[in-house]
Amino acid sequence: MSQKTFKISKKRLIVAAVLMTIITAAAVLMSDLNTPYLVMYVDDTNARYITQKAEDGLMFSVEFVHSVNQTPLKDTYIIENEQIRAYSTTYRSFGAGVQTSLEEGQTMTYDEDGNMVITGFDITYDPLRYIVGTVSDHILTIDGKEISLRNLCGRNAKVVFEIATPIEILTKGLL
Repeated sequence: MSQKTFKISKKRLIVAAVLMTIITAAAVLMSDLNTPYLVMYVDDTNARYITQKAEDGLMFSVEFVHSVNQTPLKDTYIIENEQIRAYSTTYRSFGAGVQTSLEEGQTMTYDEDGNMVITGFDITYDPLRYIVGTVSDHILTIDGKEISLRNLCGRNAKVVFEIATPIEILTKGLL
């Protein structure tokens, strides 16, 4: 009888080990499914072009020639607390369509090329949207890489940047 008891105990031990493995795998999978990512996709097609972990401090910028002012403008963003925050705007000259005065908490400095750099924004985006230019390109810079949004997504593409988990990416049908 003691041998039979040992076999039952051994089966229970195996079942318990299998259940623990399944529970551990499910916990790991669930934590990965809730990890936030910065995704960039085209609104009309849901074609996804960028998926990158949205770690605090991740910065990216979009540079383009302002359609009214006709001078280069660069908007820089930072990921903080799973949000896209405005970090800075850089431009060459004042004119229609660009900021002409500082708001509370903002500062203006000049970069090495003499461009104005405004920082101190208190703006978050959920989501952040751009329409890729038809005359001039929009250049995304992320992780030190420059990416032509016109070449990647096409002219007039409605580009969306947002923070999403893998579950949200799947439920939105982002390809």
